[in-house]
Amino acid sequence: MNKYFKSGKWIWISNSSGVDEYGEFSGFFVANQAPVICRISCDGDYTLFVNGSYVESNQYGDYEHYKIFDEIDITKYVKAGSNEISVLVWHFGENSQRYINATAGVIFEFEQNEAIVLASDEKILCRQSQAYRSGYRKIITGQMGFSFLYDATKEKLGEWKPSTVVEKACTFFLRPIKKAKLLSRKEATVLKNEGIYYLVDLGEETVGLATLDLISQAEQTITVAWGEDLQNGHVRRKIGSRDFSFEYVTKQGKNEYTNYMLRLGCRYMELYAEKPITLNYLGLLPQVYPVNKSLVKTKDPRDQRIYDVCVRTLTLCMMEHYVDTPWREQCLYAFDSRNQMLCGYRAFEDGNADYARANLLLMSKDRRDDGLLSICYPCGTDLTIPSFSLYYFMAVREYLDFTGDISLIKEVYPKLISIIETFLKNRKDGLINHFAGKTHWNFYDWAKHMSGNLSQEDAAIPDLMINCLFIVALENLRSIAQKAGTPFDYEEILKETRANTHNVFYKENKAAYSLTQGGEEFTVLGNSFAILAGIAENPHALCAKIVNGEFTDCSLSMKCFQYDALLLTDKEKWNSYVLDEIRANYNTMLEAGATSVWETIEGAPAFGNAGSLCHGWSSIPICYL
Repeated sequence: MNKYFKSGKWIWISNSSGVDEYGEFSGFFVANQAPVICRISCDGDYTLFVNGSYVESNQYGDYEHYKIFDEIDITKYVKAGSNEISVLVWHFGENSQRYINATAGVIFEFEQNEAIVLASDEKILCRQSQAYRSGYRKIITGQMGFSFLYDATKEKLGEWKPSTVVEKACTFFLRPIKKAKLLSRKEATVLKNEGIYYLVDLGEETVGLATLDLISQAEQTITVAWGEDLQNGHVRRKIGSRDFSFEYVTKQGKNEYTNYMLRLGCRYMELYAEKPITLNYLGLLPQVYPVNKSLVKTKDPRDQRIYDVCVRTLTLCMMEHYVDTPWREQCLYAFDSRNQMLCGYRAFEDGNADYARANLLLMSKDRRDDGLLSICYPCGTDLTIPSFSLYYFMAVREYLDFTGDISLIKEVYPKLISIIETFLKNRKDGLINHFAGKTHWNFYDWAKHMSGNLSQEDAAIPDLMINCLFIVALENLRSIAQKAGTPFDYEEILKETRANTHNVFYKENKAAYSLTQGGEEFTVLGNSFAILAGIAENPHALCAKIVNGEFTDCSLSMKCFQYDALLLTDKEKWNSYVLDEIRANYNTMLEAGATSVWETIEGAPAFGNAGSLCHGWSSIPICYL
């Protein structure tokens, strides 16, 4: 793919870069009416304008060794003769769970009739943006990174100068999926108007770009907060160290503004002003990934409501890749996205296979010294959930089952083998141990006994979950290898691990599996995986205990494994139970007015009042209804 950008160079506003920095770039090209194509990539995010009109934004999350560029047809924005382009680039400059810090820069080329009419080089004029406050470093959440401050009084300030060529060693690839579509303003209802305070309701959970239209008689700073629900009449703006807000400095008179780079997920927005303003609009421009939904009709209209809200949630959680929750994190997790991809195969025509493939490929590009997958992709934070690396095998096998696409296997198979070998190095006495170290979070579920110890040192001991997941991962790898015509070299290890896991964690007096050796932690998830891993000698008896409430329950996202264990054991017996439990849990949300499905059944109060009311992993009823 490096045939591109032979004329373009990586450029920035200086030889060095700061944290949370904004650069503006400007250039001209002469064109006729023939099609004009722009190719562009950057570190961080970008917004492209042609002749003053917004064209596109949103860099694909990537790595320096897997650098994505966008190819954009800009013909409709081009006029005969001279044309002006401007590019705003937001260099984050600090690691997060969505971004790996790298040298700041932007690279682009504009092509007409197979000739480059403009390319990024030292002749492109640049300046540090004065309207966006560079170095502001206001954190929304640790996962999302920075918010922003925009000063409309400084929009045209700053001296232009030639750009600086910077060194970046990148391997380019064309964006593997479509761009999200930007829609017109979401209808918004003003619930409160106090002149200096406005509360706005978008009517439903929405994902998009913050936009405002107001008149201010004076220059002043306004604060805009966003949230998914109201508590005591206000959104949950500040939760611990999190702050869901941005600042905007008004100019005197009419103000119209849209931030094209930071997506928000919310239903409600609040505006706080220092002096009275006239608010014409505050809300979002919805940004949606284009999908064709499958026509699914359930027999029961109540089931249809659940199905439809799950599909809606799934679409809200589609950006450059699947994200867990648009409000709080916007991260691609191996487990969360496994649920989302599995739902997508059923909810969308053609299963949206290209989108799922791109997710899986992006994960495979992750690089950690310990051989595991990072917690998210791309991720600049040194943190991993070992169990999620094993769910990656499940996601790849399910993709292969649905699509038959062997080409992906050829690309990710080395990563699969590398992960297995990493787990085998952590194997002792025939069982997989916990991964020690504060950067290894031995998490399984948001449930008692299962959430692990974040940022703490765990003892290197085996448990039921990691070994059952390892067994299932090997079974998935065997299926993948068979379809790809590749040898499977782990049959004996699979057999040994299955036998050892049963012998060590099965407790005769309880006729069930404990989480730890000799322990008393009997969980729905652990015993469900004992069935799925094929170690349970009497799965029917285990299923009875699971439904009778004898074990610690699992959360919404993990219910799929409970249901799969029940249906695998006796579909006819447990089919009604599964559907009735789905109806009970999800009708609880709908009766509370939910327009998307919650992260956990506790809703907003979960996680110290940081529970998300829109979370893709909870869309799993799509697969059962």
